[in-house]
Amino acid sequence: MKAMAQTLYFSLLFMALCSLSKGIQRHYHYINIEKTWTEAQKYCRENYTDLATGNNINDMNELKKTVNNNPEYVWIGLKRTDVYKWKWSLGDPVKYLNWEIQPSNGTNCAVMRNGKWRQQDCNVRSQFICYNDSSKSYIINTSSTTWSEAQSFCRQYHTDLTSVRNQTDNQLIHNIINDPHTSVWIGLFNDSWVWSDNTDSAFRYWDSGQPDNQGGSENCIMAKVNNEGKWHDVSCSVSRTFVCHEDELILIQKNLSWTEAVRYCRENHVDLVSVDSEKIQLMVTEVLHQASTAEVWMGLHYYCLMNLWIWVRGEVICYQNWAPGVQIQLNHCSGEHRAGAVQSGGDHRWISLPRSQKLNFICTTLKE
Repeated sequence: MKAMAQTLYFSLLFMALCSLSKGIQRHYHYINIEKTWTEAQKYCRENYTDLATGNNINDMNELKKTVNNNPEYVWIGLKRTDVYKWKWSLGDPVKYLNWEIQPSNGTNCAVMRNGKWRQQDCNVRSQFICYNDSSKSYIINTSSTTWSEAQSFCRQYHTDLTSVRNQTDNQLIHNIINDPHTSVWIGLFNDSWVWSDNTDSAFRYWDSGQPDNQGGSENCIMAKVNNEGKWHDVSCSVSRTFVCHEDELILIQKNLSWTEAVRYCRENHVDLVSVDSEKIQLMVTEVLHQASTAEVWMGLHYYCLMNLWIWVRGEVICYQNWAPGVQIQLNHCSGEHRAGAVQSGGDHRWISLPRSQKLNFICTTLKE
């Protein structure tokens, strides 16, 4: 009877606490001091993480709210380099290529014609094809636009310009175009812009007519806060106020046991990460590509007294992302105690491992 009452108590506690779970937001800090881009970068690295990175439109909206329209322009952490890379507008990794003629370096975009890809000046006007993630469908638009105009349209009405991830995608899109003589924009573009924190983000948010590299020396980026935070290239030597960002999740490439990882995070940051929402799972996924182990510790462990999986800060597990077939309901107290890890590859599902196993791990810098 006592055991039944205890079980009922923990069940009610579980339901009550699940409603209190909060998501993590990216933190930006507006610095109302005018500095050159290099001086601003140094300041952010000394006091926060780095000059601001923007991975998507939501990030830019958060950044704009942080600045609160005080100045017209602020520095962010994007800078031109001498190294060009092809990137998908959607942010997909570039693993499949199908060039008709091998492209040369330069700021260009890609069209598909008769199933093959061609390098083309981004300001040429062509038809384009969008991808809609909600319906998992491709939508061809026969309007004649520049690549940037096509990207803006796709982002407004669908998800983005389409990626072509493999031969199957390529054949499907070729069939939709259904005209061997028509060139159609896809979401591939080539540029040499790199984020200060080395984030491998393909997101670009240029204002109309940008970047224009006037005088051949506009190698740094300002966000125009009173125009949706859209970007302008300017000389790095101009003095402006700026925005720093503070990473909330940090992947540590040390191989430690779960208990050692908890100690490391608490001594150097705040704690092991609690992945208590889909939003935080997506944030975890963004840093997992840096991992050197097949699994990465998170702050989940099996608490024998309550016979429950709980997060390291004491929250019960509400959001779950276990890999199929993982035995999470067994009594994990009969042998070595176990903890939760997230797979660094595949679908990034969770698995149960002995706490003594040595893995990379993810710390959070977010305080309660």
